[in-house]
Amino acid sequence: MKLIAFDFDGTLSDSEMTVLLGDREGVADEMAEITERAMNDEISYAKSLRDRASLLEGLEEERADDAYGEVALRPGAAELLRRLDDYGHHVAILTGGFERGVERALDKEGVRDAVDTIVSNRLPIEGGRLTGGVEGPLIEGTKDHELERLASELGVASDQTVAIGDGANDLPMLEVAGLAVGYLPKPAVEPHCDLVVPTMERLAQVFEERGLLRPTEE
Repeated sequence: MKLIAFDFDGTLSDSEMTVLLGDREGVADEMAEITERAMNDEISYAKSLRDRASLLEGLEEERADDAYGEVALRPGAAELLRRLDDYGHHVAILTGGFERGVERALDKEGVRDAVDTIVSNRLPIEGGRLTGGVEGPLIEGTKDHELERLASELGVASDQTVAIGDGANDLPMLEVAGLAVGYLPKPAVEPHCDLVVPTMERLAQVFEERGLLRPTEE
């Protein structure tokens, strides 16, 4: 068994949750600009997340749920998650994004049970509206600590861990993983990756080549 840790927004999904939420408040462009600066390591991820959450203050819970319902997995992602689970690996999602959006996307594809661990953040709600705050372990906390914690709990050696991500907040886990895979990584991230893939199909091929999965039958 290996520990396979995926980022979500920009990796398993090409949806950007804060932008989808921002659409409901008319602040999507501001959201996208803050996100891009954070993913290129121009501002800290914690600051970017708090700045984006503050723009959502007052958004109705119902409208937020509509936005989460638009979050979708990339083509081929559901199949890959299922194959990794069937092969006996521990599959984790480590994301600064929001649990409700991750779960909705997995449920939509019927693969929530293929993911063993989700570590994510939350947008708190009071009186049926978002407060403008954000809570969770991956605001100030980093993905390397979560990857190492999971590996320790599972008894998986560090060289048996795989991390897949695209942005600057993924760098900590990419740097400590036994295999660091960049999924269409940002320029600041690519030099820290052992290899780079452009699609889920290519990622599956990489896993087959490295013996993490059996090749699919033609």
